[in-house]
Amino acid sequence: MSDAAVRPADLSDAAEIARIQRETWHAAYEDLLGKQALAELDAADLVGTWTETIDYPGSLVYVATEGEFTVGFCVAGRAPEGEVAAADGSLPEDAEATGLIATLLVEPRWGRRGHAGRLLATTAAGLRADGAGRGIAWVAQGDHASLGFYRRAGWNPDGTVRTLDTGERMLREVRLTGTLDLALA
Repeated sequence: MSDAAVRPADLSDAAEIARIQRETWHAAYEDLLGKQALAELDAADLVGTWTETIDYPGSLVYVATEGEFTVGFCVAGRAPEGEVAAADGSLPEDAEATGLIATLLVEPRWGRRGHAGRLLATTAAGLRADGAGRGIAWVAQGDHASLGFYRRAGWNPDGTVRTLDTGERMLREVRLTGTLDLALA
């Protein structure tokens, strides 16, 4: 394997992040999201969206590289109240110190090489430096690879679920939570 690394994203990474999102969603999530949601993703200005996200204050965006290739990315930040609240709307005591892993994607062809673990560990360190004490992530209930990854990192479902409408089907997600004190390879 070539040199693998994780670094903060800069504005020049927006196009690659958009490409990785499109290709990964098409390869891994068509059955979960449906063709209509993927068609809308293809029509969206993802480069513009990712440029804004990278530049947004408080947003942590990292890219994983292997040699000269960008192979994955992670975006995180402080968890908004609606993301960290219990099903009844109540907030946990640590709501203000909870980080949200909003997206963590590695292109399937680059999988099983440690990129996701390095992305999560680096992002967790960034969230800790920003004052977060624990993290959460929403994962599709049918995404067994991502659920397994987070469980191996010590993150587990906290009993909260939500259902999203993709326009073609309903997508059930479970919220996972875990420590940000990670040392993944």
